This record gives sequence, structure tokens and C-alpha cells, in this order.
Amino acid sequence: MSFEDAADFTATLPRMGALAGLDLGTKTIGVAFSDVMRGVATPDRTIRREKFTLDAEALLKLLATRQTVGIVIGLPRNMDGSEGPRAQSTRAFIRNLEKLTPLPVLFWDERLSTVAAERALLEADTSRKRRSEVIDHVAAGFILQGALDRLAHLRREAERDG
Repeated sequence: MSFEDAADFTATLPRMGALAGLDLGTKTIGVAFSDVMRGVATPDRTIRREKFTLDAEALLKLLATRQTVGIVIGLPRNMDGSEGPRAQSTRAFIRNLEKLTPLPVLFWDERLSTVAAERALLEADTSRKRRSEVIDHVAAGFILQGALDRLAHLRREAERDG
């Protein structure tokens, strides 16, 4: 089941458990994971894309090793908020993935996540070659951290109002 709203997504999750963050590209899938308390996102790896069945198999195997309870995937919206071909491709990927896993999925606005990741890598004085190797899973980390921050905010609001 996929969600646009973080509150609806949170309602389907167990109290604890890791989330995976995905940055889906045409050639790669950047992957990041949270800790089980869902406080910190850590970039993990980049999966080279081949075809959907192989991509899904590699991804689901990785998610199982981390006992993942949900997925946050970057939705590449245009700067005006509209959705173009890349967003449609991301939605199609998730529609197909949902047939293979019961994990809930949150679509997260990823505008500027790659820009932020690139800037962080430049500030860390990372070489061009190394940047190209890690940019996708670092971007996945930015996507996931944004969602984790939102989920933490929702949790604090619920406790305050509770």
C-alpha cells in the first residue's frame, strides 16, 4: 500500500523498526536505512539497475536483511509541483513492487535532494569519482532523513495532543 501523506503511512507502521529510503534513477537505485528508532538515516549502497525483476529481487533481499518495516521513496516532482515522466516511472516501479511485498510505501517529495547531497559531498571535499559512486545513496539518505524528521514531528504532536 502506498501513501502520499506521512500521517497515514505512520499509522500502518509498528512502533519500532527500520525504514528504507530509496532514490530511484534510470540506471541506479540509491538505498539508505534508518535505525530501528527511526531517528537517523544512513546511506547504505547503490544498486545498479538491470530490469525490474532483478532490481526488485536485489532490493527486497536487502530490505529483508535489515528487517525493514516500510519504504520511503523519493518522488521527483518538477519545481512547480507537477509530475513528469520520472515521477510516473517511480509510481510504476512502486505499483509493480507492491505486488511483491506487503511493506507500506511513502512517496516523499525529493526536489533538490540530489542537489543537497552533491553540495554536502563537495563541502566534504569528496573527489569527483567518489561523488559519482555515492551520490545516489547519499541522496536516498537525504530523502529518508526528511521523512524521518516529519514522522518525528507527527509523533511529538500526537504525544502533546494525546
